[in-house]
Amino acid sequence: MIDKTYKRKVFNRAASSYEDYCVLQDKISDNLFDRLELINIDPKTLVDLGCGTGKNTEWLISIAENILAIDLSEEMLSKAKQKINSENVKFVQADINKEWSFTDNKKYDLATFSLVLEHIENLDIIFQRLNEAINLNGIIYIGELHPFKQYNGTKARFETADGLQVVTCFNHNITDYINSAKKHNFQLIDINEYFDENDKNTIPRILTMIFKKK
Repeated sequence: MIDKTYKRKVFNRAASSYEDYCVLQDKISDNLFDRLELINIDPKTLVDLGCGTGKNTEWLISIAENILAIDLSEEMLSKAKQKINSENVKFVQADINKEWSFTDNKKYDLATFSLVLEHIENLDIIFQRLNEAINLNGIIYIGELHPFKQYNGTKARFETADGLQVVTCFNHNITDYINSAKKHNFQLIDINEYFDENDKNTIPRILTMIFKKK
């Protein structure tokens, strides 16, 4: 069984230096903007699941009227709050593996994940709760380290004052995401793979997927 307290402590320790290691996060953020623009979504309500230090939340404010930003780490949220001062954003510390009381039974037009689901063992639980939390025709955006990179042993890791911190990760195949989403009434509408220096002879680094609630 995974020690959730340990995982939270790792992210707390990484908070101070997290953005120094955010090249991958920046690429996913750029892609998120492009893909959402492509499908022409205009969300009023948005839940940013695993918001971290608020790198995505900071510009998601420009496309949604209200944002609920969730993270496991208190220190990550502290960093996010320092950079984002908006009455339209509510930050909540919570573990998305547990009951989603943070939604207050509200429904959202868009949910975003950025480098989050690799740390979640059971995708079915997440998509089940998304089905309950997302409006009909609502959208889920997922940006993750590509499974092929994970197969080769790549994991989230951060250099901190306490030394190298490696976060527990789980390998999810592309079909794991698609099948779990389908089981809970979400249809894949967009999928892309991104390569270092756009070299398609190498293993792709980023996988992005967009699902729509049927």
